Amino acid sequence: MGRKDSAGVSAWASLLRTHAAVVPKLAKEVAAAGLPISWYDVLLVLNAAPERKLRMSDLGAAAVLSREQISRVVSELERAGLVQRVPNPDDKRSSFATLTDVGRERLRAAAPAYTAAIETHFAQHLTAAEIVAVGSALAKVVAAEE
Repeated sequence: MGRKDSAGVSAWASLLRTHAAVVPKLAKEVAAAGLPISWYDVLLVLNAAPERKLRMSDLGAAAVLSREQISRVVSELERAGLVQRVPNPDDKRSSFATLTDVGRERLRAAAPAYTAAIETHFAQHLTAAEIVAVGSALAKVVAAEE
């Protein structure tokens, strides 16, 4: 194994350990603000979408959940009145997930806890330059793999 291979494995291991250490803390703090982290993720993606709606397949690609989880979470959000499924008039086999006004309010209410948790458990440990470098580096991987 060459030096670059070893550094790549080490970086990958650090990414996994960081995820394992930070995500449960974010989840706990967002849950205390009233939303499971999986709900927050879906609502955040929908809020950023044009007209605050996405086809279910596009939502699955944009959120950090698996396709199976997306379907379950959207059903839960729909029952809670935070998301509405709307049939796609152009393709009867698909539907849109649309953020409701109540869903947007709940997202806004939980957002301060989410951003504070990111600052506390992630960003405060890095310099501004490191934050930019990490974001840029990970965005390259996502762009290449998606």
